[in-house]
Parts: sequence; C-alpha cells; structure tokens
Amino acid sequence: MNPHGTIRLVAAGLAVLASSVLPAGRLQADSPYLFSTGGPDGRLASGAVIPTPGLQEIETADDFALSLKTTIKEVTFTGLLPLGLPLTSVQDVSIGIYRVFPKDSLVPPSGNVPTRTNSPSDVEFTGRDASGGSLSFTTDLINPSFTAGNSVVNGIHPIPGQLTNGEGPVTGQEVTFHVTLTTPVTLDPDHYFFVPQVQLNDGQFLWLSAPKPITPPGTPFVPDLQTWIRNADLSPDWLRVGTDVIGSGTYNASFTLSGTTVDSTVPDGSALALLLGGLMPVGFSALRARRRSA
Repeated sequence: MNPHGTIRLVAAGLAVLASSVLPAGRLQADSPYLFSTGGPDGRLASGAVIPTPGLQEIETADDFALSLKTTIKEVTFTGLLPLGLPLTSVQDVSIGIYRVFPKDSLVPPSGNVPTRTNSPSDVEFTGRDASGGSLSFTTDLINPSFTAGNSVVNGIHPIPGQLTNGEGPVTGQEVTFHVTLTTPVTLDPDHYFFVPQVQLNDGQFLWLSAPKPITPPGTPFVPDLQTWIRNADLSPDWLRVGTDVIGSGTYNASFTLSGTTVDSTVPDGSALALLLGGLMPVGFSALRARRRSA
C-alpha cells in the first residue's frame, strides 16, 4: 500500500472509533449503588414527623458516606405507625439530605447542646417530598405489632435538660416505606445524613433503629456516626440520641439507598475527542517520516 493510502486508512479507522463512542456523550462508567444499615433491631424508635397544626416537627438523622459521585433514585426506611391506624392514613413523606457540621451552618454554634461535632448541619442540603411531586411512595406492613425497647419523641431539650434516659418502650405497626425519587438526588463524594419524615392524619411516625455497628447484609463503613435528633424548639441544633438523650449506647436507623455511581476517572466523550485529535497528527507524522526514509 502506498503511503497516501495508509494515511487514509488510519484516518478512517480513527474516525470510525470516534463516531462509535462520541455520540454517546460519555463512556459507560455508571455502576449500581446500594447502601443499607440493615433491618430494625428493636432497640429504639425515634420521632420523624412532618409538622402539622398542633404537631411539632421532629427530625431524626442517620449518616452514610459516598466515595464516588452518586445518583440516588430509591430509598426505603422502616418505622412504627400507631396501632390500628390504616396505611392510607399516610398523608405525606419527605426525605432530606444534610451534610456534616460545620457545612451549611452558623459557626460558632449556639451552645445549647453538648456538642455539634459530627452532627448534621443546621440546614438541609437538598430534599424531596411527595406533596411537591418530587417523590412517590408505597408502604408495606411488616408486623402489625412491633415493640421497640426505648423511644425518643417528646424528650428533646437543650442543655442542661437533654438527658431524659428516653421515654420507654413503644409498640406500633412496623411499616416499610418504599420511596421512588421522581427527581433523583445527585451527590458528590462526601459524608451525609439521611432524614426521612412522615405526616399521618392521626398520631406520629417513629423511625426504628438498626444494628450499630452495621453488619452484613448491611453495608459497613467507617466512620459510622450515631443517630442525631432535634425538634422545632431545638433547631438548628441537634442532640445525639444515645449519648446525649438516653445517656448510653449509640444507634443507627433502618434505611437503604439505591441508585448509580459514576467513576470520574473514566474519560467522557470530549476527553476522548481530544485524545483522538492528538493521535491523528502523530500518526500522520510517523507515516510521512516513513515515506521520506523510503
């Protein structure tokens, strides 16, 4: 083959390679993401309440960590509804994502709690809710009568009254919420807190605890921070459910997150285009040099 034919062949090959990849926009680097703290362990139920007239907001937060950019598309969480309350009594569901203090927070903090180290931030980083159309949900009744050994619902106070030892055992219907984020949440690598809340037409939803440390089939990670809680009176501060309120032990909460991760080390289409653009002149130069030496 003459040199001109070789050059045309190389150019055609590079063009075919580029056209086969570049229209896709990005090389397929997505992979499934799944995180779970595990099922309820029966130790604790804590408030997770959307405020309504006459009913104060309560937020319970548990953490997760991401090492890659991740899009969360579905979540589940498990807790207690009042005994005998129909599942149709669920009026709204919201989920919030918080970063770790001092991000999204006032510094220095108020001093109304023992510490803010490793707590959720003052304000939500991002959130979704059914009433706004950014999520949909279904519910499954797991157990019509489930008892948690301790509870934290009303005893959420600033120092020096934060230590209540909990409010004792509580029994309700164990229900799992399956949530689809119609507007998925995309998060950069970081440490976050997950905060679900439920609105009922009667009573309050309580989120159930999960094993700490996390054990398989859950997804262990380090550092696994403990569960935090606050109500509208305490906001923007948070208390550690175990260390500050109950006075002993640490807790996780029962939830899962699923979606996809993107490995940013895999080049996108534009990077590949630059690579091919750089290779073509090099190839041509090499062929010309070969022709001159022939």
